[in-house]
Amino acid sequence: MISMVETLTNSANQVPDSMTQIGITMKYTLLEYFRSRRFLVLLIIILAIAVVLTVLVAHYRPVDFLSTNLTFYSDWWGRAAPFVIILSGIFFGGDAISGEFQNKTGYFGIPNPIRRSSIYIGKWLSAFWAATAMLAIFAVITVANGAYYFGASAVPYQFIWSFLYAWFYLAAVMGLTFFFSSLFKSSSISILVTVILLLFGFTLIQGLISDFANFEPWFILTYGAGIIVNVLSPTYPPHSITATTVIRHVSVTTTTFNASIPEGLAIMGIYFIVTAILGLILFERKEFN
Repeated sequence: MISMVETLTNSANQVPDSMTQIGITMKYTLLEYFRSRRFLVLLIIILAIAVVLTVLVAHYRPVDFLSTNLTFYSDWWGRAAPFVIILSGIFFGGDAISGEFQNKTGYFGIPNPIRRSSIYIGKWLSAFWAATAMLAIFAVITVANGAYYFGASAVPYQFIWSFLYAWFYLAAVMGLTFFFSSLFKSSSISILVTVILLLFGFTLIQGLISDFANFEPWFILTYGAGIIVNVLSPTYPPHSITATTVIRHVSVTTTTFNASIPEGLAIMGIYFIVTAILGLILFERKEFN
């Protein structure tokens, strides 16, 4: 942080413009990520997930995975990629802003003409690109396994769309993590809230609303992210599926909802825009005291 501030204020007579400040902030934050232990830990976790999947599929040869190339990518990528995205958002964005308050590093920038918006945007971009690198690594491993079982030319075009939707989901997740990081001054609290909400909270609320209230959870981020796996289906699933089961002579009707692609993109886009702006506003107004 100190070297970044020195670079931003290396001229007493000329203040860098906003784009220059954003670029310098992004550069030094990216270098900090790549040199940090968190980058290595997350990389090991993602590689471990990929290795476990590779070994299990190679040993057990599950029919669900290997029946067609589309089912392979659906089960491998569609189910694991959202988890990789959430982990990346937590590792790189969970304490990106709250750490400025908790570690007192923000004090170095107060006496200098550095815009908080430049710091916020630069940090967001660096976290986003670091997380994109993790997502790309997992995508390469997925394609390598798919090529082994079905040939290099058997990558379905739906996988390309799924990757783009996953990238879009990553932007929304990063916006949400930066919002909580700006909301709390404690890194541990901001990370904990993000973990609970993204890994458990959204999924639980979505299930309760759709299964018991038979109401479309259109306001839940993970519901919109369902297009990542849905696009890998042979035919895109219908918007709603109603099923009736009998439990102890009592009929229970449940409805499963699936967001359409435009609806999923709209949900993720709104989450990204709203949370990113709110996070920036909070960071602009919060005092270092």
